[in-house]
Amino acid sequence: MKKILLLVVLLLALVPAWAQNIAVTGRVTGGNGAAQPGVTVLQRGTTNGTSTDNDGSYRIQVPADAVLTFSAIGSATQQISVNGRTSIDVRLQDATTDLNEVVVTGSRATEGRSNILTTSPVDVISAREIKAFAQVDVAQILTYIAPSFQSSRQSISDGTDHVDPASLRGLGPDQVLVLVNGKRRHSSALVNINGTVGRGSVGTDLNTIPNASIKRIEVLRDGAAAQYGSDAIAGVINIQLKDDTTGLQATSTVGETYEGDGRLYQADANVGVGLNGRGYLDLSGQFSNRGYTNRTGTDTAPLIYLGANGGYPGSANTEQARRDLKAQDDALVARNGYNRDNLRLGQSEARNYGGFMNFGYKLVPALGLEAYVTAGATRRTGKAAGFYRLPNQVTQVDLTLYPNGFLPFINTTIVDQSIISGLRGQVLGFDVDLSNTFGRNEIRFDISNTLNASLPIGLSPTNFYAGDIAFRQNTSNLNFTRRFTNVAALSTLNVAFGAEYRYDNYQIKAGERGSYENYGRLVSPGTFAAAGAQVFPGYQPSDAVDRSRTNTAGYIDLESDLTDKLLVSVAGRAERYSDFGNNVSGKVAARYSVLPDVAVRGAISNGFRAPSLQQRYFTNTSTQFVQGAPQQVLTVNNDNPIVRNGFSATGTGQQGFGIPALKQEKSVNYSLGLTARILKTATLTADAYQIDIRDRIVLSSQFSRANATVTSILGTLPVSQVQFFANAINTRTRGIDIVANERVEVGPGRLSLTVAANFNQTRVRKINSSATIDADQTGLQNTLFDRQQRNRIESAQPRSKINLTAGYALGMFSVEARTVRFGAVEYKDARLGSPAGNPNFLYSSIDQTFSAKWITDLTVGAQLTKMIGLTVGANNIFNVYPDQYKVNPRNSTTNFSVDPLLNYNSTLDNTNRGRTIYNPNQFGYNGGFYFARLNVTLPTN
Repeated sequence: MKKILLLVVLLLALVPAWAQNIAVTGRVTGGNGAAQPGVTVLQRGTTNGTSTDNDGSYRIQVPADAVLTFSAIGSATQQISVNGRTSIDVRLQDATTDLNEVVVTGSRATEGRSNILTTSPVDVISAREIKAFAQVDVAQILTYIAPSFQSSRQSISDGTDHVDPASLRGLGPDQVLVLVNGKRRHSSALVNINGTVGRGSVGTDLNTIPNASIKRIEVLRDGAAAQYGSDAIAGVINIQLKDDTTGLQATSTVGETYEGDGRLYQADANVGVGLNGRGYLDLSGQFSNRGYTNRTGTDTAPLIYLGANGGYPGSANTEQARRDLKAQDDALVARNGYNRDNLRLGQSEARNYGGFMNFGYKLVPALGLEAYVTAGATRRTGKAAGFYRLPNQVTQVDLTLYPNGFLPFINTTIVDQSIISGLRGQVLGFDVDLSNTFGRNEIRFDISNTLNASLPIGLSPTNFYAGDIAFRQNTSNLNFTRRFTNVAALSTLNVAFGAEYRYDNYQIKAGERGSYENYGRLVSPGTFAAAGAQVFPGYQPSDAVDRSRTNTAGYIDLESDLTDKLLVSVAGRAERYSDFGNNVSGKVAARYSVLPDVAVRGAISNGFRAPSLQQRYFTNTSTQFVQGAPQQVLTVNNDNPIVRNGFSATGTGQQGFGIPALKQEKSVNYSLGLTARILKTATLTADAYQIDIRDRIVLSSQFSRANATVTSILGTLPVSQVQFFANAINTRTRGIDIVANERVEVGPGRLSLTVAANFNQTRVRKINSSATIDADQTGLQNTLFDRQQRNRIESAQPRSKINLTAGYALGMFSVEARTVRFGAVEYKDARLGSPAGNPNFLYSSIDQTFSAKWITDLTVGAQLTKMIGLTVGANNIFNVYPDQYKVNPRNSTTNFSVDPLLNYNSTLDNTNRGRTIYNPNQFGYNGGFYFARLNVTLPTN
């Protein structure tokens, strides 16, 4: 009886609340009168919401005095008071800012400006654009949307198979700064030391951020070191996370390549929860399982089981002896069922789990005091192959374990964690932001299907733990911002200033002993087996490092509308690093309205990039196969006496290479642009730029003991080659960015059009050598920075990219089409001419230009119900591939026109042997990819 009475009391208590609620229905249409499905209808200040169905209708229970918010991408948000009404129809108008989104990157003004009103060019990529096509990670999304951004997946390049190198305006991965919610994002622990674009650089792993968490991405295409500090030479990428309260959005994507591999299963979700009108809590999660692709060619090695290293022994020095040996080997290949398609060349396997939280809460609304926290964690595992070890490569195999040779794998576990916490409020009229940002990236290497060939026959394990690398960063900021009006003759003046303290830490942890040890197995008189785990020898105890540094910085940023037509901004920043010293940067930018809808803008600035801890302290000794022969290659850090002007580490008294200590790269940026609005619906921006960089840090080519100077420097060290980091080059980059947008009503639907393009050119203007290297007359300067290294800087990535995008929405249906022209890229071999003047030797690759290609994507979407949408389509719908590598000399288009039985040379052509078909640096080589995506939206009422 007591329970019944309690229930009655509770019901009576709720009656007044229910009595105040009414059911509101209506229909939402667009500017042309067509129904608008999927429009969010939300009771302001609450999580009570719904969305319109296929004919634009909605129904919601709200208090009689509620305010309804109607919002949709591409339309201006409307807020309407209910005032007791039960029927409200709404006509949404096109958002004038959708073509020129309000941005915050590049300015600390208290009020954002549209991207055609800023002093520097900024691209804005919305959540809708991120989900429009089937690119599923941030790096690939930006590659296909922002022409000035480029990233492509690499293959058989150790850790770089798992962390995509990326660049902005043709510069290096470490010359663009990444922010999350305006706060500095930590870099990856990986330094790229293999022969890929971005060799020697340390970038930021963009793919650790789930797509579902992103509200928009702002790409500032201008030097901004004076505003944000180190790394912002090419520009800034600011990822703004969702902070709305519109309910649950979940997406599931499945797809595979036309070849039937590279299967993708991805699911992500985001839920936004309101906190009684005082804040928000956004939670996002993502799971992704990506299969590997394989686009390898057939191994052309004449010999698999007999001979040595795929070639012929010296005793087979007649044509008949070679043919007899070849016949015997072919018989073994047939008997054992050996598959000459023995490589895996393509994207790596990857499985990713990640989540992000974005939280804000007004502690004291009257004072504007707000606490915020942004936290994320990602765990990604990957598996990528190395080069196949043939059974006749006796220094690398153990036939009792792998009678037919083996394909070794590098397995990575990447753990990425970050947290931003802070307080925002007002003090003495200033907006004050106190924050702390912590980030950590760790990569573990485990090698499988391998061996340590130096162990006694039959005793080697086949799996090894090869070590860890880790990078941590903690950044504390205190920022003050205030907007003044009517200051003297100025119409407005925005003042911002602040301070920053940053702590960086880099670690290398040694692998297990068997992954790096040389156990001394003798293969034949004078020939020893290769040491360490094949494909990736582990980090040795001598490689282990734990180094830190600190940085203190202060800045001031002024921005003023001097007149109604002239906007000017000035910024300055001073930094002090504990490991190399001081730096001062400045920037002046302006925008002048020539006509009401036409303006010119420009900027001049100097910037810098501090050498990363990875570049300063990475060291490693590994067995690498250089032109077919195993070499012990030492990557030594810049502080080592071998590199510097001190005496060599061997105690022989010989001088080192004479390379100075690493210092910051310094840049001078110039930009000049035009912005225009045409007929109120179209916008156009065109911005030309020049970026001069002094003392760019590169990883040298490999100095070999074949040179007498190198031999004297290395002394008795048990290595045959050495490479190191140096401020070795000065470069100049010139280019232009053009972006045009238009949206018009076509029939009953709406058509949006975008044309965007980037054209750039980088040239190496000077090589900064040393007295020791310059004094050597045998070409050591060419080794410090050889022609292949120059190629990676100047022409290994597209020097132009053009993006044409069209979207048409009609009721419940939408179509998105995009075609991107990736400009030509070049490959240049480090070797000049043919060996010993013999044009018949077969090279694995030659100097070659790969022609420009158009890649076309198409998607079709349908909003099946107000909660369920379906998208199907294809990326690279015409299955376009890059040009194939040519494999014989003098740019001949005929592959292997010379008889390989008579002219094969294993020393020159052991690594590739016809298996590498495509250049990955334009747009990859996966070919076409088709997919289906299901979208579910659930209000949280």
